Amino acid sequence: MTTATITAPPQTHRKLAGAEAAALLQKFPPRQNLEPWFMTGADTDYVLDTLRRGPFRAETESGQFTRMVGARAILAWLQTFPGSTWQANWDASPAVHSTAGWHSTVLDWASTALGRRPTSACLASGTLALICADVIRPSPAWLAASSSNAFRPAMAAARDPEGFARLEAQFPPAIQSTRHASAALKAVARLLAAFGGRVEDIVVGDLLVLLQETRHDAARGTRIAYTALRDLGQFPPDAPATLLRLQTRTGQVSPAELVDRYRLRCRPVRDLLVDYLTERQPSLDHKSLITLSTALAGNFWSDLERHHEDIDSLHLSPEIAAAWKARVNTVTRRRRMPDGRVVETTTPRSSAPAIKTLVRAFYLDISQWALDEPARWGPWAARCPVTEADCSDKKTKQRRKTASDQRTRERLPVLPTLIRVADRRLKEARTRLDALHAVPLGARFTALGETFTAPKRTSRAGLTGQAYDASGRRRDFEAEEKRAFWGWATIEILRHTGIRIEELLELGHHSIIRYKLPTTGEFVPLLQIAPSKTDQERLLLVTPELADVLSTVVTRVRGENGAIPSVPSYDIHEKAWNDPMPLLYQWNVSGDRRPISSNTVRDALNDVLLATGLTDGAGNPLKFQPHDFRRIFITDAILNGLPPHIAQVIAGHTNINTTMGYNAVYPAQAIEAHRSFIARRRNLRPRDEYRAVTSEEWQEFLNHFERRKLALGSCGRAFGTDCIHEHACVRCPVLIVDPNERGRLVEIRDNLNDRIAEAEREGWLGEVEGLSVSRDAAEEKIMQLDARQKKKESPVFMGIPSFSQVAVRTSFATNGT
Repeated sequence: MTTATITAPPQTHRKLAGAEAAALLQKFPPRQNLEPWFMTGADTDYVLDTLRRGPFRAETESGQFTRMVGARAILAWLQTFPGSTWQANWDASPAVHSTAGWHSTVLDWASTALGRRPTSACLASGTLALICADVIRPSPAWLAASSSNAFRPAMAAARDPEGFARLEAQFPPAIQSTRHASAALKAVARLLAAFGGRVEDIVVGDLLVLLQETRHDAARGTRIAYTALRDLGQFPPDAPATLLRLQTRTGQVSPAELVDRYRLRCRPVRDLLVDYLTERQPSLDHKSLITLSTALAGNFWSDLERHHEDIDSLHLSPEIAAAWKARVNTVTRRRRMPDGRVVETTTPRSSAPAIKTLVRAFYLDISQWALDEPARWGPWAARCPVTEADCSDKKTKQRRKTASDQRTRERLPVLPTLIRVADRRLKEARTRLDALHAVPLGARFTALGETFTAPKRTSRAGLTGQAYDASGRRRDFEAEEKRAFWGWATIEILRHTGIRIEELLELGHHSIIRYKLPTTGEFVPLLQIAPSKTDQERLLLVTPELADVLSTVVTRVRGENGAIPSVPSYDIHEKAWNDPMPLLYQWNVSGDRRPISSNTVRDALNDVLLATGLTDGAGNPLKFQPHDFRRIFITDAILNGLPPHIAQVIAGHTNINTTMGYNAVYPAQAIEAHRSFIARRRNLRPRDEYRAVTSEEWQEFLNHFERRKLALGSCGRAFGTDCIHEHACVRCPVLIVDPNERGRLVEIRDNLNDRIAEAEREGWLGEVEGLSVSRDAAEEKIMQLDARQKKKESPVFMGIPSFSQVAVRTSFATNGT
């Protein structure tokens, strides 16, 4: 690694952020004020006479006087600018460029031209009156910069009181009469002021334009207004589901836009890359298309143009090719130091083999296509500068495998600590929030040994979620409880299923299903994993612990009507919105139901890790990624005897080598011994056993649980093994007795006592010995059941449900779907 200090800024490429907003504006254009409307063409007397009548008249005489003075001064000032309408005069004036600075210009002009100098309050009141009367229509940017508190109620009363009331009734009850609802109504008022009309005349493009001109922290009101108008059925069916993060979303962009990010100078090569990406586009998902364009246009050709200004051919000399391969093997990162210096650090690029592979495929594809279409691709066919050896990533995979195994070995032993801390943080967060909700506003309260003070007032509907600690620092207990809950839920679900992060966020209420065993009629809860990376769905058996977590999540996200709301989600790989679904990972933000993002999940995990105080081998804070739980799940399953090909199906891998790659490597002696054992076993057993699991084998795996069902409970023997105790179940230590079968077990014990008494009378000493062993085993199992029941009824019982209890509750939840 090398480090250097630089002064010149690096060459940057264009960003795709906001590309979706630009595409939506072309599809849904805003309304245009092309033709003059009645009030903007009216004369001065008519305008002033209109302002004297309701609903434009002020409530007080002093307010009406101030309004009229300001309106007269502004109209007189506007007449000094060219234009046939008031709107034309406004557009020609300096007021169109500023919301406040133009007041001084009007005041100076009035003191000279009119002989009197009105106040700024008069001008502000007069401007508001002219806007409400639709005499002038400022731009959305001008209106978005205005912070007048009187603007929204004045516009609502003057333009469309019924429309505003209808829209306000559409807001969720949780945000009605709050600042978020007020911000949404203010956004609608700005749209009517900028584009005219009534609430029912607003179109999608109006809101898109206003959102672009609104500050990020104030854009929530525009998004809430959009959602309410969409729910009223005012927008077409193909309108976007939400405006959330519209300023940063890219959407699906064309190959030309992907290539043009890098400002390539050679137009023929640029057109070739666009043509190549267009040819490959049908067989790739959008994320793969972006990766391919980055490799070819950014890492390859843009780099060549920076170092060889006149290059215009794919025929590269050996010197140029070797220099490019040397550059692509490293990556340069720039970091600004506290003293302002920019430090440039060069490190090996881990993705270099993948980039070379894509470039090699590009050359080989063109050479192959040139045989079929010589006129189109023939002129570009050239000798590939990247050899097969250049694309070898064996060392990279070995380093990645070593690092992955090390991460798993460090994190698997501390998983119980992580689970315990996550559960504790959730209980503590709920304790603080419940204590806050139990006291009136302004009261002091104590929770977990800390003293807090509730706020004296709140603008929120319902209970407040914030309080102040002893030092006066504000704490958001509601946000802390949310983060603690989703951190706990994420850890529990990932460790019990081993699913990917995108699969976790796509879990819906319909993912929880039940399967009826054909032989016994017993219902088994299953978790349906939607297709993700491998485009194959799969089913996972829901354990009692996982069922309890899923039940808690479902209970939390249910709406007031008992159903889980359907929310749209954004596919970060395809850069497109999915249809609304009842996702489990969703929450309510200011009355807006939205899916929980992957960044939020990672932040929640980091909060739990910070509370654990765990460190890695170097003493640095230990970090968990969601994918670490997948590696831990597979490693733990294989270490505990699950056959690798069954683990492959559960994990959703298409290749068993991928599954074994997730399995952490432990001491070398164990690895070699295991490989030797596998080799010997493969030589002894039929070759057709080492293949992908069949549907019949998978069914046999499921039927194994049916064969373990006994009169007294269930057998705990491992999969694929027969009973080694000759079905002497009462004596067997792996018999799991059902508490509901205690009476049957007591009858067996009593019957054994009677048989022992008979054998003693008859002198059958061998029979007495055998029956006594069975009787003692039955007595021991009865004592275990009694001890378990006593512990369950004691005050320290933690509420861990039995499988039968979970199955009943899960079955009820499934019926709700």
